[in-house]
Amino acid sequence: MFNGKNILITGGTGSFGKKYTKILLENYKPNKIIIYSRDEMKQYEMASEFSDKCMRYFIGDVRDERRLQTAMNSVDYVIHAAAMKHVPVAEYNPMECIKTNINGAQNVINAALANGVSKVIALSTDKACNPVNLYGATKLASDKLFIAANNIAGNKPTRFSVVRYGNVVGSRGSVVPLFKKLIAGGERELPITDDRMTRFWITLEDGVKFVLKNFARMQGGELFIPKIPSMKMTDLARAMAPDLGIKIIGIRPGEKLHEMMISKDDAHHTYEFSDHYVITPSIQFVAEPNFGINLLGENGIKVNDEFEYSSNTNRQWLDTNSLNNILTKI
Repeated sequence: MFNGKNILITGGTGSFGKKYTKILLENYKPNKIIIYSRDEMKQYEMASEFSDKCMRYFIGDVRDERRLQTAMNSVDYVIHAAAMKHVPVAEYNPMECIKTNINGAQNVINAALANGVSKVIALSTDKACNPVNLYGATKLASDKLFIAANNIAGNKPTRFSVVRYGNVVGSRGSVVPLFKKLIAGGERELPITDDRMTRFWITLEDGVKFVLKNFARMQGGELFIPKIPSMKMTDLARAMAPDLGIKIIGIRPGEKLHEMMISKDDAHHTYEFSDHYVITPSIQFVAEPNFGINLLGENGIKVNDEFEYSSNTNRQWLDTNSLNNILTKI
């Protein structure tokens, strides 16, 4: 579905954008891939890696609606990956986080509607479910904006959906690169906030492929959540450095013991499919799709009202061998 199409990725110089671009170029023949981001050095470096004729590099900020409207001219599909993601930085600079994650989301919506973009998928995070920090709260607000935009679209063709998943193994700023740095620096102990702590894990490639497939699945209004494994943070430390000790440092402000991607409060809006879940809109759409069957013909069933999808009660778990296999690949 991406052959001959124009695709724009906000925050496209990040880990997700680069992997998404790589997979698009390897498997499709797009007319244009537009990388939209505000860091000229990262764009320069990415352009040296991806110099295909279809590549376009736009300097711009999602806070700038006029620039977004220019960048989205004749665009068919948008992936909104730009965000301010660092939890402590967001807590210390709250309005900056709000400007990027909330105002920026509305700017993406406005620009997509103005240009008649076909489909938009916004990336979210497990921290948006029952948020306890500002980053999670802004991403929840962003999710709500994108879902509600399907009503705002009216007779316009643009449709919006959201993809939510957990920690990406090895992504920039995540715990895996931190542990690698500490191990290389000769540390004798790895810091763990709490020995009970669990997290959802997904590889960058699996995250990209999930988003790609959801462009074909989406009708507009879905919040897609993949079925992915959990892992204890202590097991991660032991997998990466079995000979090192573990130092418990306590949960930091804005941090959860376990992450959740579907709460009980959303259970009555949730369908389970073979490899993913869909949370349907809590608002009534003008024309309500049948979310129990997607555009690929896959069928889902409603979950029970007590269902929740949390990293500590997950049915899938990574052991140390599985994680080592993933770390070897990345």
